[in-house]
Amino acid sequence: MEDYTILEQKLALSFHDKSLLLRALTHRSFLNENPDTVIEDNERLEFLGDAVLDFVVGAYLYHRYPEMDEGGLTSLRAALVRTETLADFARQWQLGACMRLGFGEEESGGRERAPLLCAGFEAVIGAVFLDQGLDCVHQLMNPLLAPMLEAIMDASLHKDAKSEFQVWAQAHYNITPHYEVVAAVGPDHAKTFTVQVLIGNDVWGEGDGRSKQAAAQNAAAEAMEKAEARDLQ
Repeated sequence: MEDYTILEQKLALSFHDKSLLLRALTHRSFLNENPDTVIEDNERLEFLGDAVLDFVVGAYLYHRYPEMDEGGLTSLRAALVRTETLADFARQWQLGACMRLGFGEEESGGRERAPLLCAGFEAVIGAVFLDQGLDCVHQLMNPLLAPMLEAIMDASLHKDAKSEFQVWAQAHYNITPHYEVVAAVGPDHAKTFTVQVLIGNDVWGEGDGRSKQAAAQNAAAEAMEKAEARDLQ
């Protein structure tokens, strides 16, 4: 069974243009090892899906919280479209098993890597938008967004984690945390950054993101979880 057919069944969709979905599932590492493949990689669809998701999630929040101000809506949207969240959505669709990866990428655990899953999810959304339209994207996203939004609100993941961790670090260590970019992978238009947050020489958290700022926020959120767990001991 073709990879795209498995995903179609999972999503209860039938694509008019199967090549769109196949392209969305094709990582550039697959093309590097299979240069005769006529399907291009998923990076252009990833670019489109990123924009579609920003709109769909923004519209969802606008209607869900009619009294919330712009700042609150922006924070919630950022939490819902961050790398880890989209990777979690991809796992719910079992997207990793459907991706077409090069041997090296697969051997290194690519099917479970959050940046790759995030990019694949965005590419599939871009393909759905082109083939099925915006209403279909809404129908696919709404069941994912509702429980994730509840979890984000319960855990306060939409708050400014960097500010929270700075306050905690200064209160406990009298030191301001600092952030270091430890990796940057992917093409220029879709680069994923990995940032660590440190107190002195000790790493307290690490996060990925499509910008250095987003990666730093994710690192700070992980650090806050560690800090709160320590406070409870």
